[in-house]
This record gives sequence, structure tokens and C-alpha cells, in this order.
Amino acid sequence: MRHIDIADRLPSRASRTALVTGGAGFLGSHLCEALLKKKYNVICLDNFFTGDRSNVEGLLHGGKFEIVRHDVTVPIQIEANEIYNLACPASPLHYQASPVETTKTSVLGAINMLDLARRLGVRILQASTSEVYGDPAEHPQRESYWGNVNPIGSRACYDEGKRCAETLFFDYHRAHGVPIKVARIFNTYGPRMHPNDGRVVSTFIVQALTGQDLTIFGDGSQTRSLCYVDDLIRGLVSLMETDGGVTGPVNLGNPEEVSMIELADLVLSLTGSRSHIVRRPPAADDPRQRRPDISLADEVLDWRPTVPVKIGLGRTIDYFDALLSHRAPAVFP
Repeated sequence: MRHIDIADRLPSRASRTALVTGGAGFLGSHLCEALLKKKYNVICLDNFFTGDRSNVEGLLHGGKFEIVRHDVTVPIQIEANEIYNLACPASPLHYQASPVETTKTSVLGAINMLDLARRLGVRILQASTSEVYGDPAEHPQRESYWGNVNPIGSRACYDEGKRCAETLFFDYHRAHGVPIKVARIFNTYGPRMHPNDGRVVSTFIVQALTGQDLTIFGDGSQTRSLCYVDDLIRGLVSLMETDGGVTGPVNLGNPEEVSMIELADLVLSLTGSRSHIVRRPPAADDPRQRRPDISLADEVLDWRPTVPVKIGLGRTIDYFDALLSHRAPAVFP
């Protein structure tokens, strides 16, 4: 089947509309803001299960942004020129608390958004995840790696839900010619993270700022690769703007690893906290290593992270400090 690139018949950005599902969440709100800066009209679709209206209410004043309260597990008829599908709980604390709803959001949400993209004849981007690699036996992880996932574990609702969503995207592409983009997102952090989402960066920062002990699960040698949110959003937009021959999946993340003990020490240093580090038993199915091979993103998107971890953490600490002090969070250019 011949796939037609629709880019040439789209209106100019000034009159184009982007639909962002999960648009009130951490990543979604930053994406909505970035698209508005690029002169798009933006529709934020969110059921506010984990998203927060306060993340996007400040965008309403310009007249080019609207919020629609809706659950992607239910079909919707709405007009847009491109679709970013970000709707899904993304932190272990949230998706493990609602595992069935998480799987439904990944699978039914993908089907409904793909059906919408097919009807409209527009391209659609899936925000997939590095969790599709599970506890990887390959390091760093390349897009060709099929992963090492426990299909019945406590994290499987998210891992397997996202893997199934990728399957659906490529099946709709092959069977129906839907123009797709699939991004595999590695650990991302920054302002507007939920303070109680259970992710390591937000947890360490909140613990340090409130004088609690920083909790490390296991011996602290496990690593993550932390990408600042501005870099990640730039990658998503760049992927959406590629020609029809680029479908992905494409890894987006920071290839520089940091161990949990190194991260805890850095947060303590940047906050000036006198908190201590305490260790707890390892969490179930917690990957020992996670680092993306971003060679493909470098090649097809000319993309790589530019914000150093220390700078990004400083901005994130400033945000949480203001949030916890009930001050207006800082705004960064």
C-alpha cells in the first residue's frame, strides 16, 4: 500500500490545530505550550485523572487554546490537523493504583485516536515509553531491541499497554495507511511534575525540601538517564514534523546515566538539605539500567539533549520550592 505524506496539503501553522490527549499532564502541558509558541491552535483533551487543570489554565487567554474534558477510552468526534496521543498515567504510583484503567487507556485510547486520525486523514504521534524494554538485557537500548518485560507483573499494565499501543499504531499504518509517529520516551523530569507521583526526581526533591530522608530502593547502583522536559518536547515536535517515511519508533532521552545514589547526593547538594539517605528493599521489576541509544534521533531529527542535569534539576527544585511554599512557580524561557 502506498502511503501519502499529508504535509504538503496541510494549512499553515497559523491555522492548523493540534489535538493533545493528556494535555493537562506534565508532558502534555509543556507540549501544548510549545505548540502555541509555534502558532498552532491547540485542543487539550484530558479527563484529569492525573492531569491538573492548573497546568494549562494560563494558556486560555490567547484565544488559540481550549480544554476539553474527555476520557480517551470513549470515542470522540473532533477536528484537528494532527494528533499527539499522550493520554495515560505514567508514574508507577498512579498506574499501579489503577491497573485496569491504565491498560484501557493505552489500548482503547490508541484505537479511538487512530480511528479519529484515519477519519480525518491526519498524522498521529504516540507517546510510547522506554518501559517497553522492561528490565533490559541489552544496554544501551536500541529501537531494534524487543525488550524483557514481565507480562504479569505489577508494572505490566503500563509496559504491556504501551507495547500493545505500538502494535496498534503499526497495524493501522500497514492496514489503513494512517500516518504515524512513535516516540519511546525515557525518564523525563522538570517543572509541573506531580509532587506525589512516585518518580525518583520529584520524590527526592520533595523529600529534600521538606526535611525527610531520601529513600533509595536497593543499593542505589541502579541507573536512569534523565532528560529535561524542554529537550523532550523539542524531540516530540521534531518527530511529528518529519516526512511520511519516518514512522519510528524513535528513542528520545538522555544517554548520560546517573545512579540513584549519585542523584540523591546531587539533590542534597543543590537543595542544601540536611536530609539523610536511607535504603529500602528493591522494588518489584525495577530495571537495573536504563539508557537510550539515540543514534536514530540524531540521524533523522538532528536531535540530542542540551540541558545539563544540574541545570535542569536546579529549575525543577525552584519549581517545587515555590509549589511547596505556595508561591507562583518560576517561569523559564
